[in-house]
Amino acid sequence: MKTIIEPFRIKSVEPIRVTTRSEREAKLQAAHHNLFKLHADDVLIDLLTDSGTGAMSAEQWAAMMRGDESYAGSRSFERFTNAVQNLMPFKHIIPTHQGRAAEAILMSIFAGKGHNIPSNTHFDTTRGNIEASGAFAHDLNIAEGRDGQSEHPFKGNMDLAALETFMATHGDSVPIVMITITNNAGGGQPVSLENIRVVADIARAHGRPFIIDGCRFAENAWFIKQREPGQGDRSIPEIVRDCFAVADGMTMSAKKDAFGNIGGWLALNDDGFAEQARVKLIQTEGFPTYGGLAGRDLDALAQGLTEIVDEDYLRYRVRTNEYIVERLDAMGIPVVKPAGGHAVFIDAKRWLPHIDPLHYPAHAVACRLYEIGGIRSCEIGSVMFGRQPDGSEKPAAIELVRLAFPRRTYTQSHADYVVEAFGELQSEIDTLKGFQITKEPALMRHFTCQFACC
Repeated sequence: MKTIIEPFRIKSVEPIRVTTRSEREAKLQAAHHNLFKLHADDVLIDLLTDSGTGAMSAEQWAAMMRGDESYAGSRSFERFTNAVQNLMPFKHIIPTHQGRAAEAILMSIFAGKGHNIPSNTHFDTTRGNIEASGAFAHDLNIAEGRDGQSEHPFKGNMDLAALETFMATHGDSVPIVMITITNNAGGGQPVSLENIRVVADIARAHGRPFIIDGCRFAENAWFIKQREPGQGDRSIPEIVRDCFAVADGMTMSAKKDAFGNIGGWLALNDDGFAEQARVKLIQTEGFPTYGGLAGRDLDALAQGLTEIVDEDYLRYRVRTNEYIVERLDAMGIPVVKPAGGHAVFIDAKRWLPHIDPLHYPAHAVACRLYEIGGIRSCEIGSVMFGRQPDGSEKPAAIELVRLAFPRRTYTQSHADYVVEAFGELQSEIDTLKGFQITKEPALMRHFTCQFACC
């Protein structure tokens, strides 16, 4: 059949409170035009993030009843570890309450003042943890990844020549090499298995650990299966194992591709690094066999890892985004193509050339989209990445609006509503004005800063 249906039935529902445009305009004003500050009850369709916002399955809820809440050595930890190692063959699995905690522990071991850490594109919390240590985060995405209209099948790839030059130039100041799959800040674009392997070879040639940010590993594996020569007849678990087999470690937000509402982990192969990580874990998260999570959470994640690699689910997941991208593209709205794995990305730089990047065109789109349709999205542009470590500001390389779809949460009619709201927004696009930041913290300002209209 041509119609791609949701491969699940709805067993429980959560009501959505319908609001008027005038109500939403007032709510946004009260939130100082920061969508993170809105109350969830005032949002109709919440596409702010796909992190921890998905629906758990009946089997996951059942698994939670098996949760062993022992402080040390619980059966839940054993089931969790086995589920992770079934897909990611690392020696040490260290649970954390979410991905940014794993990043913080990783950077406490490797980062520090004067260090330089390359990746295809660091996401916001990774960059924040790197910069908080005094190190510098560098993005080495391929040129096609910065071109929203390029149809390159693996726009998330690392620029291999740039990485070679970077390693030769920065030498001992590079403690680790990272890569993010899929490349979230780069439009949710995948990284090829070949690219992962060559990046691992370059890191190894320079004697540096290779670390994968694996938050959307299953979506990335689906794209490899669909697009990379020689991979089409292989199973998703086989491809996943090959991606991580060449790495020395990984960070993971299990709130993404493990169907969790909370949780994450740091995985390492080196015994010494793992010991340092566990000491830091005990200081900040909890004992190494629970790491800030309840036993029931560990069991839910263990079950989620068996469900996330289902091909029927992944086909539906990716097709949802493709559908919306196709509809918006037909309307003349500039979108990042091809569609990403977890989100739809609007190219606000192309859509709003009349707004200066340092007046945040993507944020202007996100605010108006909420006012029109009650849809909450997220800016990925100069608000998120414009502030430099020295406190100065410069335009980001991209000005995107991310519509991140929670897993197994919304239906086809919700997707059509989003498209309709963009039709209304398109009729008002010339009236949009930029913003200025009136209050901000020193790091990761987009979460809590305040705005005023220009």
